[in-house]
Amino acid sequence: MTYRVEASPLAEKYLSLPEVAEILGTTIRFPRRLVEERRIEFKRFGRHVRIAESVLNAYIDQCTVSTIRRPSRGRRAA
Repeated sequence: MTYRVEASPLAEKYLSLPEVAEILGTTIRFPRRLVEERRIEFKRFGRHVRIAESVLNAYIDQCTVSTIRRPSRGRRAA
């Protein structure tokens, strides 16, 4: 039995855990913990764990904290 993967311009790119760690600027321990705790979606190809680039980007967006504007207290500058 042979498997054929069709090349597509929109093909998903799968990243290894060291690549994910490099993108996030962390050690490899952090993405391993994300996978172990099921905090990020991943694919397992035999013993190899991969995270889709789109999933990683969604995770980054989800973890992004927006700034808030505090109302001024009415103080004047000297």
